[in-house]
Amino acid sequence: MKKLMFCFAILALAVASADTFRVTLFQPSVVSGQELKPGEYKLEVTDSKVVISKGKTAVEAAVKVEKADSKYKSTSVRYANGDGKLTVQEIRLGGTTTRLVFN
Repeated sequence: MKKLMFCFAILALAVASADTFRVTLFQPSVVSGQELKPGEYKLEVTDSKVVISKGKTAVEAAVKVEKADSKYKSTSVRYANGDGKLTVQEIRLGGTTTRLVFN
């Protein structure tokens, strides 16, 4: 019983340490070499990584989490154009001061 309680405590800490957000991609977007189709995705952010998921599709990417001086009014995605595809460079999370810079 103690082992079970310990496992639940560890799981709760792991879930509590990740922040969850939503982002809508309006065009095909490349993250960590994987192309994501347009649609709404869930972002789970920890200290140095983000997991972007929708249904069975999930991509993990290394990010640098930065704080701005003021809150972003809306969520925005900034891209770099490489090899004819749009690669996500940065996501600014609306309603927060959080900016995710992709490595």
